[in-house]
Amino acid sequence: MILSIDVHLQYRLSQPTDLLLQIEAADQVDQIVRQTQIDFSEVENISRIAADDGLGQRIWLRANGLFQCDYSANIQIDRPVTDLSALPATPPHQLPGETVRYLMPSRYCPSDEFQTFVAAEFGHLSGGAQITSMRDWIERSFQYVPGVSNAQTTALDSFVQRQGICRDYAHVLVTLARAATIPARFASVYAPGVTPPDFHAAAEVYLGGAWHLVDPTGMASSADIARIGVGADAASVAFLNIFGQAEFVAQSVSVQED
Repeated sequence: MILSIDVHLQYRLSQPTDLLLQIEAADQVDQIVRQTQIDFSEVENISRIAADDGLGQRIWLRANGLFQCDYSANIQIDRPVTDLSALPATPPHQLPGETVRYLMPSRYCPSDEFQTFVAAEFGHLSGGAQITSMRDWIERSFQYVPGVSNAQTTALDSFVQRQGICRDYAHVLVTLARAATIPARFASVYAPGVTPPDFHAAAEVYLGGAWHLVDPTGMASSADIARIGVGADAASVAFLNIFGQAEFVAQSVSVQED
């Protein structure tokens, strides 16, 4: 699978402002960046730093006036589709240290409030079978409705409303998995077939000694997804953090299969 990615961002800044950008697909064993280019309007500073879990990079920028970013990439995805339902969960006392923080509640994923629900709804299952049932329940029970959530919406809010966008679906799956003592993290990704075209979000769960992508919206297969970054929830992997005031001007995201 080859993905061609094109992103265009424009914001108007009224004064010198620091920006933290994370939109480049990560170069990994299962997704190889064959070609990439990123261009900016005039900026005062550009510096790269490692992103969470060493997956991908962030870019510090300092800009003023009309800020523009254009990113294009050609990504080869070589990730077999795994039967999640056959994968075992790792007993908590055997989990690697780097996975432990993904058992804990986070800003948008209050997993401690879902333990009773998870035990009642999914407690008869374990491991990958449990995750598959959670994924199917979310896809079946939720409506994909742009505009009903915002930057403050948590998995609990989405659970009550039973609607949202990819960010909300991913937060709910991450929350349910953690409540079942399965490490889960939020993944910012690119995927073809996303409607409307935009940055996409999925979950990653730790099963059978490895991380596995799961898209609870059902829009994308794990074999078609290019990771940008991962973190505890959306707060950790925003495509753009603006440390000041900015006016949105334009944004477009195109992901095509070649």
